[in-house]
Amino acid sequence: QVQLVESGGGLVQAGGTLRLSCVGSGRIFTIFAMGWYRQAPGKERELVARITNDGRTTYLDSVKGRFTISRDNTNTQSMVYLQMNSLPVEDTAVYHCNAIVYGAKNYWGQGTQVTVSS
Repeated sequence: QVQLVESGGGLVQAGGTLRLSCVGSGRIFTIFAMGWYRQAPGKERELVARITNDGRTTYLDSVKGRFTISRDNTNTQSMVYLQMNSLPVEDTAVYHCNAIVYGAKNYWGQGTQVTVSS
């Protein structure tokens, strides 16, 4: 089991910045990728960014150049961060931390609300 806890969401004006953090605990040695998904009202959940253990990154086209995903690890925790810059209103959503473990099982955080006001 892997437990994920997000923080860092909130309300920001268009053009502003936010940094999301996610702390993973439990069987972190089974994780091979961590990332962020988001879901806006009336829309499907979509992958925003993902980073693998060897540092390979994947980004949603609309966030390339504005968002940066990074990871850090300790002996007992695995962290993933999402630096979000130049936020437009369209980035408003609930952002969920995700971890993929070997065997392709997904774990999810509870989500953190990001609201970008015009």
